[in-house]
Amino acid sequence: MENWRSSDYENSLGCKPMVQQNLSYSTSNVLRGMHYQVNNPQSQIVTIIKGKVLDVIIDLRKSSSTFGHAITLELDEIKPRQIYMPPGIAHGFQVLGNEAVLHYMCSRYYDQTNECGVRWDDPDLAIEWPIKNPNISDRDNKFPLLTNILPDDLPN
Repeated sequence: MENWRSSDYENSLGCKPMVQQNLSYSTSNVLRGMHYQVNNPQSQIVTIIKGKVLDVIIDLRKSSSTFGHAITLELDEIKPRQIYMPPGIAHGFQVLGNEAVLHYMCSRYYDQTNECGVRWDDPDLAIEWPIKNPNISDRDNKFPLLTNILPDDLPN
């Protein structure tokens, strides 16, 4: 499988050059998210390498007609799929099997001081997570609801 060809992504999506690659390993029932970078937001290409996840993105671009909308899709290793997220998107996923490995390509370097998040169970987003009692980090569990995020704390 050809996973990346710069000219295809740059021409069809206006994708910026990628500068960092990350691997994420998670076990059964783990939910990660919903993460974004407030300053210097990244575009990302996420590809599942192993396992199956419910992948979720939320549009946080202030001027977007789809601001605050969430999209969900399943990614799995059997039918390789990847998603492209432009800057200004929050991302998260829930592991649907025993384990999952995701590969991220990012257009900007990760900066922990810029990382923010939206509550994974925000009722206004109405995300239908298949596993109702996920394993989630304390940090991710304490992110605010979207309505409580100040405009300056959204991606710019």
